[in-house]
Amino acid sequence: MILIFGVAYLMLAHTSSGGVVSDDEAIVNRNSYANSSIVNGAGKIKRFWRRPPRLPPRLSPDEKGSGNGNDHVSGNPDVVRSMWIARQKKVKEAFVHAWSGYKKFAMGYDELMPLSQHGIDGLGGLGATVVDALDTAMIMGLDEVVAEAGSWVEEHLSERISKKGQVNLFETTIRVLGGLLSAYHLSGGEKGTNLTHAGPKPAVYLETAKDLADRLLSAFTASPTAIPFSDVILHEKSAHPAPGGLSSTSEVSTLQLEFNYLSQISGDQKYSLEAMKVMEHMKTLPKIEGLVPIYIRY
Repeated sequence: MILIFGVAYLMLAHTSSGGVVSDDEAIVNRNSYANSSIVNGAGKIKRFWRRPPRLPPRLSPDEKGSGNGNDHVSGNPDVVRSMWIARQKKVKEAFVHAWSGYKKFAMGYDELMPLSQHGIDGLGGLGATVVDALDTAMIMGLDEVVAEAGSWVEEHLSERISKKGQVNLFETTIRVLGGLLSAYHLSGGEKGTNLTHAGPKPAVYLETAKDLADRLLSAFTASPTAIPFSDVILHEKSAHPAPGGLSSTSEVSTLQLEFNYLSQISGDQKYSLEAMKVMEHMKTLPKIEGLVPIYIRY
């Protein structure tokens, strides 16, 4: 305790400056200096007891190499290949573990709450995790997971789309619409890469994606400008803006990938036309140093 008080005293102590001042000036100076000393002293004490920052992990001397990414363990190609195969296996095991927990406790829900072990519909109730997992499972060659997720999509998703209420345009596009289109491509649709024979035929993914996109298009058509509304009521095929009438620039300008690809594989250009109007509209917006604002008013 004596040591602590001694350190605190040294931090807070100060020497009086010379010169003749009036009594009023002396009181003001003493109060101001005391206040600044307390603040500065408290900051010094905090810095004194603050933990040092955590350093990133470092490679051992054996792991350090030339830094080209493939030979930092060994120049032997067989060793490098074995290392990457082992890493791939660990990633697949982690994915299967996550999927197993989701299937057991939250199948059909948007998300799993892992600690309480129950599902929630935080993204509109379209089974976002199921659709999100499909293309990953296809790439990993996990046909069992593909069959489980694909069967759920075939049996339940269309009904969900026709009956559900409000969803966010951006989240639904990148996760559900994008997941369906990826599954369509990776299952061999439209000369895509056929990575799996499990699950439904590619046409199931395409038809479901078209149904969803037709409803999401109301966000574009209901808006008075080319900037789409943020929220869509799926079963009504209607849309409305976010509170305040603002739209996120990053959201509306990243929908083009999914809608353009859907037009390409479906032969219907309406999806691409609506999405690309956003980009044309953004070119007309006032810019500061070449950048448009974070939010756009409709």
